[in-house]
Amino acid sequence: MNPSFHLIKPYFSTHRFRIIIGMGCLVAVDLMQLYIPRVVKQAVDGLAVYQADPRSLLKQALVIVMLAIGIGGLRYVWRSCLIGLAVRVEEGLRNRLFMHLQTLSAAYYDQTPTGDLMARATNDIKQIRMATGMGLVAITDAVVLGTAAIGFMAYINVRLTLLLLIPMPAIVFTARFFGKKMHRRFKDVQAGFSTMTETVREFFSGIRMIKVYNRQDEAARRFGAVSGDYVRRNMKLVRITRTFIPLMIFFSNLSLAIVIFLGGRQTITATITPGEFVAFIAYLGLLTWPMMALGWLTNLVQRGQASLDRIDAVIQTEPDIRPGTPADDAPDTAGSIIPEPVRGALVLSDVQFHYPANILKPDRSVPENPDHSGPADDRAGHAGPQVQEPVPVLDGICLSISPGETIGIVGPPGAGKTTLLNLIPRLYDVSGGSICLDGTDIRHMDPVHLRAHIAFVPQEPFLFSGTMGENIFFTARADDEEKVAATLKAAALDQTIEMFDEGLDTLVGEKGVILSGGQKQRVALARALYCEVPILLLDDPISQVDAQTADTILRTLGVLKGRRTIIMVSHRLSALRNADRIIVMEGGRITESGSHEQLVSTGGYYARTAAIQALGGEDDHGR
Repeated sequence: MNPSFHLIKPYFSTHRFRIIIGMGCLVAVDLMQLYIPRVVKQAVDGLAVYQADPRSLLKQALVIVMLAIGIGGLRYVWRSCLIGLAVRVEEGLRNRLFMHLQTLSAAYYDQTPTGDLMARATNDIKQIRMATGMGLVAITDAVVLGTAAIGFMAYINVRLTLLLLIPMPAIVFTARFFGKKMHRRFKDVQAGFSTMTETVREFFSGIRMIKVYNRQDEAARRFGAVSGDYVRRNMKLVRITRTFIPLMIFFSNLSLAIVIFLGGRQTITATITPGEFVAFIAYLGLLTWPMMALGWLTNLVQRGQASLDRIDAVIQTEPDIRPGTPADDAPDTAGSIIPEPVRGALVLSDVQFHYPANILKPDRSVPENPDHSGPADDRAGHAGPQVQEPVPVLDGICLSISPGETIGIVGPPGAGKTTLLNLIPRLYDVSGGSICLDGTDIRHMDPVHLRAHIAFVPQEPFLFSGTMGENIFFTARADDEEKVAATLKAAALDQTIEMFDEGLDTLVGEKGVILSGGQKQRVALARALYCEVPILLLDDPISQVDAQTADTILRTLGVLKGRRTIIMVSHRLSALRNADRIIVMEGGRITESGSHEQLVSTGGYYARTAAIQALGGEDDHGR
């Protein structure tokens, strides 16, 4: 049994009564189909000896009509039960995959292309549904129809039955031989589909850049190369199936040729009656479907198994950040801890961070040798060059922050400012050192509870394609209208909301396409301010707003000073002037620390930047 079968086994147990009913109806349909040739035999035999009359023929016709009605009704029931089971398996697997993906750490998404995950959640699960539903039906038909048809044929003539079964060993051997090859090729095809999906997603996400730089031809060329690679993978699979399927049909028709030749001779010599000969051919027709379906079933099952393996590869991926599973160098404590109430005191002790050496950098180019069919990477869906050495980002960060203190962070691009903010809510875990909240190492805290006490405004705000209200409150509408109004005003978003006829019910489009960069930034800020949490992390929150709006936002943050622990990164030094303390980061280290006045007088990076911004005409409000 495929090791990945454990993913769908619970659904068979849960819906066992539905399966029993469906299988019972399917078997009943098969038995009714098997009885029809007996009726035809009686009619043909009566006609052959001129003993048939209109009344007997009508009776036999009515029997066939009644059987057809029964077959139609029972077929409706088994399709509802068995195909319905497959749809429920599809729904359950998709939900499980989605829920599991939400538990995986941010580092996993750094390594895995979004298109690969989309392919697994759509195309792979579709293949599993097909294998589960129609596969179960085909197996049942093969067993019931095949066995019963052989039994009825043996009842008519044992010798003829044994002769037509001569091709059966060849069918079994062919299915086993080609099945293993198809499994490998199907996995390779699915990996190619993942790469193609990721390419399409990336190009459509960046369609504005493609159009503004007139890169349509280049995008079409690259997509054509990826699409061609996918076709080549499929053609390798076709080389298997184009041999396998015709062989199965040949062996099936070989049995028919044996029956026509030998059965016809026995009819001539009166060993069997014409009615028995016709019934024999009818039973062979019923047997031919399982024999031919064996090829189709093998194809279907191999696709399903390959897709099930790909889904299982994701499900088996353990999240790097889990409750109660600290890093090796963290002090040992029992269980997941969350200090209550959270005051917001943070202590960073010799914090170090680097990206892992095995992080995959996506390589979406097509291999120089397009016929190469090496094993695809099951986890990422593609192969790419690997970084041989860890990429250092932070090195020995030591910082103590008191509850309610406002900390400003400044530094050149690539200094590690954003990474430092990402470590506090455990989007990533430190590579060395520790971060403690109210005296407790955050690696011993349940990430869900930890993040429930932190609000985060990222450098690049992300908006969902719902309404303004859904993006701010994560629901269509918040209940506390007074709190909503105060939040919108604090984020300098109230006048923007009034500009839209639908107000908070305005649809913002994919990634907030109808909003400007500054408006999206204020929506993200309102989202954070609406959460009354003790820790507020702000990554350059006024970088895309005008001076007047920036002034409003800074006054809001001034009101929160002392009430929340605020850590704010900004390239506008004027935004940090009122911080209790400002730290300067360069090359992953803290190189300066102090108040605005102290840092200006030191002559370091902060002083040089302040001088440049002053020459640029930036006043105290960020202009």
